[in-house]
Amino acid sequence: MTYAKRIHIYGHVSAQPQAIANLFGAEVSDTAVAESDLAIFVINPAAGIDQPTIDLWQSLSDFQLPRMVIVNELEGSDSDFEDAIMLGNRVLDQLATPFLVLHGDKGEPIALINLETQELRDYSTTPPTLRASDVEHQELVADFREEYLTEIENAGEGAFAAGLLFPAIPVVISNGLGIDIVKSYLDQLH
Repeated sequence: MTYAKRIHIYGHVSAQPQAIANLFGAEVSDTAVAESDLAIFVINPAAGIDQPTIDLWQSLSDFQLPRMVIVNELEGSDSDFEDAIMLGNRVLDQLATPFLVLHGDKGEPIALINLETQELRDYSTTPPTLRASDVEHQELVADFREEYLTEIENAGEGAFAAGLLFPAIPVVISNGLGIDIVKSYLDQLH
């Protein structure tokens, strides 16, 4: 897999920007870098989104730079992925959510459901297991799926690479949840 050469990570220290940068060969920055192939904004749902992060997002808007949001620090928190997305939609831009998080019996994030294909990616196994999602999962995510499919249809092909669609991906470093998904988005950049 080939990653973009110039990836910059932005976000409050509580969202572990350096740990995310290490995963993707990126550089943490506290200033807007327009000469970048991708800007990744990291969010800790329990801490929210601080004003400097919002300002950096807005300053990069003028450049139509591909941007994505990674929501991490999902373990052991009352806040969750959906909370972070609602906040991001209010203070950043409309975020696209191609995947939703499914939790294990103890409340830990263990799987993602792909809203486009409805395929389940289970990270409680190594490597992650792919399978069709259960009917009850499909019913639970039906409204989110419809919203997402409309959003990607309206945005058009190549919208992420063109800086017009902003995916938000949940990531749990300890079990690898979402890391492969982020890498697949990196592969879309030329």
